[in-house]
Amino acid sequence: MNKTERQLAIMLELQRSKVLRAEDMASLFETSVRTIYRDMQALSEMGVPILGATGQGYSLIDGYFLPPVSFSVEETVALLIGTDFIEQRLDGNYGTVAQAARRKIEAILPEPVRDESARVRETMKLLQVSEPLTGLREKDYLGQVRRAILERRKIKFLYRKKVPELDGNRESMREVDPYGLALVQGNWMLIGRCDLRQDIRHFRLSRMNELVVLDKDFVMPYGFNLSDYRPPDDRNERVLIRANPEIADKIVEIGNFYMEAVEERLDGVWINFRVRTPEEVLHFILSWGGGVEVMEPESLRCRIREEAGKMIKRY
Repeated sequence: MNKTERQLAIMLELQRSKVLRAEDMASLFETSVRTIYRDMQALSEMGVPILGATGQGYSLIDGYFLPPVSFSVEETVALLIGTDFIEQRLDGNYGTVAQAARRKIEAILPEPVRDESARVRETMKLLQVSEPLTGLREKDYLGQVRRAILERRKIKFLYRKKVPELDGNRESMREVDPYGLALVQGNWMLIGRCDLRQDIRHFRLSRMNELVVLDKDFVMPYGFNLSDYRPPDDRNERVLIRANPEIADKIVEIGNFYMEAVEERLDGVWINFRVRTPEEVLHFILSWGGGVEVMEPESLRCRIREEAGKMIKRY
């Protein structure tokens, strides 16, 4: 943080906290008390109405607001919850930035709006029940991949696929041109061109290991825009299950990505899934236990019987 940035941050912090000691500001901005004294003198010379009281600290004259930005209570809540989300889901650098942004937002708010927004936020909490929060290693990888995208540098990592290859292997080393990142159903996904597959692929950061940013540059394809990018829909196989009403409610509430249609019939709730391969929903179906029955395809019915047989032998 340079001198200008620090002095602006001091003004914003004074607006937010009303009274601050030089020692507290020195600790907050990781500088010396002497430097804070010089900053306060410089701000006073620039016309900022700062009051200093021995033994109490510094404050701004009431009614002084900088910058002249006005937020409603609802806008304030949206912004502050947004900073909470960034802290939970992005890498450490953006987490620090989110904290700084939150302090600035709170600093420029009139006191009634700040108090009311705090009251509203006490009734709301950002939780991810079905998915874990972004872990420390994933946040680290997120930061590395994000910087590689901005610097147009290739990355290399060991990737563990969800479904094994025909030979049973699930891991392979990948070298990728990283194009962008997307948060999909609580999971960070990398979109990039895979040298091994010679095409654009999607990689879940939580399945990466041994990530390295390489000293190799890449060129972004002409006209590629992540906001406009739509992956090809290659889910061409159907899985049909029949569920008891009690478990069907839970299945529908989860909102599985592969779910296409739900139909209530006399003999149960029929749920249609559209998948690339039936194995993609195998572990979901097993987790629903005896409350569901696979109707189609027959190959998946066989797999369920095989897995059930293995479970019986274990128990």
